[in-house]
Amino acid sequence: MSFTEPAGRQGSAEYRWAQDKGDSWLIQAAAIDGDIAQYFLVSARCGCFMQAARSLNVRSTLLRKQLAQLEQELEHSLFSFQGSALSLTREGQQLQAKLVALANERKLPVIEQPLIRLAVAESILHDILGRDLIALLRRNASVRLEIIALDSELSLRAVSADIVLWLAHGDTPYPGPTFAIGKPQRLAKLDYLPHIAKRYSRVTARPDTPDDLADFMLVQWQHDRQIDSFRPWNELVEQRLAGVVQMQSYELMLEMIRCSACIGLLPAYMSRFDRGLIALPGLFAEPMQLQAWLAVNAESQEITEVQTLLDLIHHTFNERHEWFE
Repeated sequence: MSFTEPAGRQGSAEYRWAQDKGDSWLIQAAAIDGDIAQYFLVSARCGCFMQAARSLNVRSTLLRKQLAQLEQELEHSLFSFQGSALSLTREGQQLQAKLVALANERKLPVIEQPLIRLAVAESILHDILGRDLIALLRRNASVRLEIIALDSELSLRAVSADIVLWLAHGDTPYPGPTFAIGKPQRLAKLDYLPHIAKRYSRVTARPDTPDDLADFMLVQWQHDRQIDSFRPWNELVEQRLAGVVQMQSYELMLEMIRCSACIGLLPAYMSRFDRGLIALPGLFAEPMQLQAWLAVNAESQEITEVQTLLDLIHHTFNERHEWFE
């Protein structure tokens, strides 16, 4: 393909400058589709096609296809690899400067993304939802998301969010959020059992009764002290005169169980999340359970990004339904 001098541009200073420099192809920059121009500029800025695709929330295959077509139309290579590093060719640098100048002239606005606030029980965030949220952010680096970890009933009552995912004992969603929400949805029933790391417990030496726990250190997440359905475990911990650790951090409590031969109360699905942990059933006759509930702020239900996040949460729980059986 060869480009001819555009009608009406004969004798223009810009055209003569481009001809003098042998860069008449740059005249076509103003005609490049806005999306394609953005693909090029973001790729040039990121120095990585994958990162650029994440920032633009498009597939990397589509991004590279569009940029390859742009190179064909301009009859110039715009990118080159030096080892594993992506850089611009001389023509790519010229096109970048031209497109930036055009963008500044047009004063293109930045498209603001809505801020979505997700409040989620800390254990659910860590064990169940965290990986899929990370995958979402890897696919879409332009999202504006605030994640609030709920580590107590007080934090649940004080929070204001677009989506709330919390744990409650009994068959009702209360206590729940204090702001106006749509109808709460029950996602799963979670059983809780004492757990220990496999490497610290031979089968023949594992405790069978609460009395057998006297030979083990117990670790308790402080949040669990206020949960009525955990009464059997909490009473055991409170009676301890030695060999007990209270933790403010859920993640650090998990590390204590994994690495310090401690026994702690965890969701029954934990052995699926971490194959190095094993549940100790039968220690308590009374079941210890919580229900996972999901609700949407009444003012946020129609926001597209909120619906996308809701779909992700439902998909995550449906995909892990065997964890809760």
